[in-house]
Amino acid sequence: MYARVTPYQMKPGSRAAATKKLESLKERILGMEGMHSFTNVMNDEEAGYIVALVESRELSEANAETVKGLWGEFAEYLVAPPKAQGYDVIVDWHK
Repeated sequence: MYARVTPYQMKPGSRAAATKKLESLKERILGMEGMHSFTNVMNDEEAGYIVALVESRELSEANAETVKGLWGEFAEYLVAPPKAQGYDVIVDWHK
């Protein structure tokens, strides 16, 4: 399994609108090939991280254009375009 971790910074006051937009994209996000899970976290300063667990690095890379397009739909809410980093998943525990 492979994790794509993406830090981002939203513009002040954009959280509600961006969350509404995100909810409208749920099927497209989860529908990407190999997607296992998608987690979005954000603090009070509207800085956050996306952690997407994908079946493999190859599938994550194959989804790159789709991911770029999805982020493009958030351009008006973002301080700057985000830059993802990739990691091999060592463990993925759930209770």
